[in-house]
Amino acid sequence: MPKPTPRPVDPKDVRELALAVLQGDRFPVLATADGDQPRVRPITCTWTDDFTVYFANLKRFHKTQEMTANAKVELCFLDKTDDQVRITGVAELVTDRATQEEAFRRDALLRQYLGSPDNPEFTLFRVKPTRVRFMREWALDYFEVPL
Repeated sequence: MPKPTPRPVDPKDVRELALAVLQGDRFPVLATADGDQPRVRPITCTWTDDFTVYFANLKRFHKTQEMTANAKVELCFLDKTDDQVRITGVAELVTDRATQEEAFRRDALLRQYLGSPDNPEFTLFRVKPTRVRFMREWALDYFEVPL
Protein backbone atom coordinates (compact mmCIF):
# COMPACT_ATOMS: atom_id res chain seq x y z
CA MET A 1 0.00 0.00 0.00
CA PRO A 2 1.50 3.38 -0.96
CA LYS A 3 2.20 5.92 1.76
CA PRO A 4 -0.27 8.84 1.70
CA THR A 5 1.17 12.16 0.62
CA PRO A 6 0.13 15.10 2.80
CA ARG A 7 -0.86 18.36 1.22
CA PRO A 8 2.06 20.79 1.49
CA VAL A 9 2.09 23.44 4.20
CA ASP A 10 3.60 26.86 3.73
CA PRO A 11 5.02 27.84 7.15
CA LYS A 12 3.62 31.37 6.75
CA ASP A 13 0.10 29.84 6.65
CA VAL A 14 0.42 27.68 9.78
CA ARG A 15 -1.35 30.10 12.13
CA GLU A 16 -4.38 30.47 9.84
CA LEU A 17 -4.51 26.72 9.16
CA ALA A 18 -4.45 25.99 12.88
CA LEU A 19 -7.20 28.50 13.62
CA ALA A 20 -9.33 26.90 10.88
CA VAL A 21 -8.96 23.49 12.56
CA LEU A 22 -10.27 24.98 15.83
CA GLN A 23 -13.33 26.26 13.98
CA GLY A 24 -13.88 22.89 12.29
CA ASP A 25 -13.97 20.68 15.40
CA ARG A 26 -17.08 20.55 17.56
CA PHE A 27 -15.76 18.16 20.19
CA PRO A 28 -12.06 18.59 20.93
CA VAL A 29 -10.45 16.11 23.30
CA LEU A 30 -9.25 17.34 26.70
CA ALA A 31 -6.39 15.58 28.50
CA THR A 32 -5.99 16.02 32.25
CA ALA A 33 -4.09 14.19 34.98
CA ASP A 34 -5.78 12.23 37.75
CA GLY A 35 -2.77 11.77 40.01
CA ASP A 36 -0.40 9.75 37.83
CA GLN A 37 -3.19 8.55 35.51
CA PRO A 38 -3.90 10.51 32.31
CA ARG A 39 -7.59 11.07 31.52
CA VAL A 40 -9.05 12.13 28.17
CA ARG A 41 -12.56 12.99 27.12
CA PRO A 42 -14.32 15.00 24.43
CA ILE A 43 -15.66 18.36 25.51
CA THR A 44 -17.91 20.96 23.99
CA CYS A 45 -15.90 24.07 23.33
CA THR A 46 -18.01 27.11 24.22
CA TRP A 47 -15.76 29.44 22.21
CA THR A 48 -12.19 30.24 21.29
CA ASP A 49 -10.37 33.55 21.29
CA ASP A 50 -7.36 33.02 19.08
CA PHE A 51 -5.91 29.89 20.75
CA THR A 52 -7.45 30.51 24.17
CA VAL A 53 -10.24 27.99 24.71
CA TYR A 54 -13.34 28.42 26.90
CA PHE A 55 -15.53 25.50 27.95
CA ALA A 56 -18.28 25.01 30.48
CA ASN A 57 -18.33 22.20 32.97
CA LEU A 58 -20.28 20.92 35.95
CA LYS A 59 -18.74 21.25 39.40
CA ARG A 60 -19.45 17.60 40.18
CA PHE A 61 -17.55 16.31 37.14
CA HIS A 62 -14.25 14.69 37.99
CA LYS A 63 -12.32 16.81 35.51
CA THR A 64 -13.12 19.84 37.69
CA GLN A 65 -11.17 18.28 40.57
CA GLU A 66 -8.43 17.11 38.21
CA MET A 67 -7.87 20.62 36.80
CA THR A 68 -8.01 22.12 40.28
CA ALA A 69 -5.29 19.72 41.46
CA ASN A 70 -3.19 20.06 38.30
CA ALA A 71 -4.04 22.87 35.91
CA LYS A 72 -1.74 21.60 33.15
CA VAL A 73 -3.90 20.29 30.30
CA GLU A 74 -3.78 19.58 26.61
CA LEU A 75 -6.51 19.88 24.00
CA CYS A 76 -6.54 18.13 20.65
CA PHE A 77 -8.67 19.52 17.83
CA LEU A 78 -9.26 17.50 14.65
CA ASP A 79 -11.10 18.76 11.59
CA LYS A 80 -12.94 16.78 8.89
CA THR A 81 -9.75 16.39 6.84
CA ASP A 82 -7.89 15.03 9.91
CA ASP A 83 -5.66 18.06 10.27
CA GLN A 84 -4.82 18.39 13.94
CA VAL A 85 -4.04 21.13 16.44
CA ARG A 86 -2.69 20.42 19.90
CA ILE A 87 -2.92 23.16 22.50
CA THR A 88 -0.81 22.69 25.61
CA GLY A 89 -1.83 25.08 28.34
CA VAL A 90 -3.07 25.93 31.78
CA ALA A 91 -6.74 25.65 32.77
CA GLU A 92 -8.11 28.52 34.84
CA LEU A 93 -11.48 28.71 36.53
CA VAL A 94 -13.29 31.79 35.19
CA THR A 95 -15.06 33.66 37.97
CA ASP A 96 -15.78 37.06 36.45
CA ARG A 97 -19.47 37.51 35.80
CA ALA A 98 -19.16 39.19 32.40
CA THR A 99 -17.25 36.24 30.92
CA GLN A 100 -19.64 33.74 32.51
CA GLU A 101 -22.59 35.60 30.99
CA GLU A 102 -20.81 35.60 27.62
CA ALA A 103 -20.68 31.79 27.81
CA PHE A 104 -24.45 31.65 28.25
CA ARG A 105 -24.99 34.17 25.48
CA ARG A 106 -22.95 32.01 23.08
CA ASP A 107 -24.12 28.53 24.10
CA ALA A 108 -27.77 27.51 23.77
CA LEU A 109 -27.12 24.19 25.53
CA LEU A 110 -25.88 26.05 28.62
CA ARG A 111 -29.03 28.14 28.64
CA GLN A 112 -31.21 25.06 28.14
CA TYR A 113 -29.62 22.84 30.80
CA LEU A 114 -28.21 25.23 33.38
CA GLY A 115 -30.34 28.35 32.91
CA SER A 116 -27.86 30.97 34.07
CA PRO A 117 -24.42 31.47 35.60
CA ASP A 118 -26.16 31.40 38.99
CA ASN A 119 -26.66 27.64 38.71
CA PRO A 120 -24.48 26.15 41.49
CA GLU A 121 -23.30 23.35 39.18
CA PHE A 122 -21.92 25.76 36.56
CA THR A 123 -18.20 26.22 36.10
CA LEU A 124 -16.36 27.87 33.22
CA PHE A 125 -12.76 27.13 32.36
CA ARG A 126 -10.33 29.02 30.17
CA VAL A 127 -7.27 27.25 28.79
CA LYS A 128 -4.47 29.68 28.13
CA PRO A 129 -2.03 28.21 25.64
CA THR A 130 1.66 27.79 26.39
CA ARG A 131 2.31 25.88 23.16
CA VAL A 132 0.31 25.28 19.99
CA ARG A 133 1.21 22.76 17.28
CA PHE A 134 -0.39 22.05 13.90
CA MET A 135 -0.12 18.82 11.92
CA ARG A 136 -1.40 18.21 8.42
CA GLU A 137 -3.10 14.83 7.93
CA TRP A 138 -0.48 12.11 7.32
CA ALA A 139 2.44 14.53 7.61
CA LEU A 140 3.57 13.09 10.96
CA ASP A 141 5.45 16.32 11.68
CA TYR A 142 4.18 19.19 13.77
CA PHE A 143 4.58 22.86 12.96
CA GLU A 144 4.98 25.18 15.92
CA VAL A 145 2.29 27.85 15.79
CA PRO A 146 3.43 31.29 16.93
CA LEU A 147 1.47 32.61 19.89
